[in-house]
Amino acid sequence: MRNVYEQISVDQDVCMHCGACVGTCPRNAMFLHDLTVASNEECNGCGICVKVCPVGAISKNNGGDSR
Repeated sequence: MRNVYEQISVDQDVCMHCGACVGTCPRNAMFLHDLTVASNEECNGCGICVKVCPVGAISKNNGGDSR
């Protein structure tokens, strides 16, 4: 199952919920809730979470709002 947000996509089937993305997000836009990683409107698409994810579960969306 793939959850799509405005700036990023998190593949919940691949995500191991390690929290690396949560700890490195400079805008505190990433969070863990009930073993689901999500982002909020604070996300500016900087891509730091994409780079630090050890399993490649996060990708940047190309284009506009994907919701």
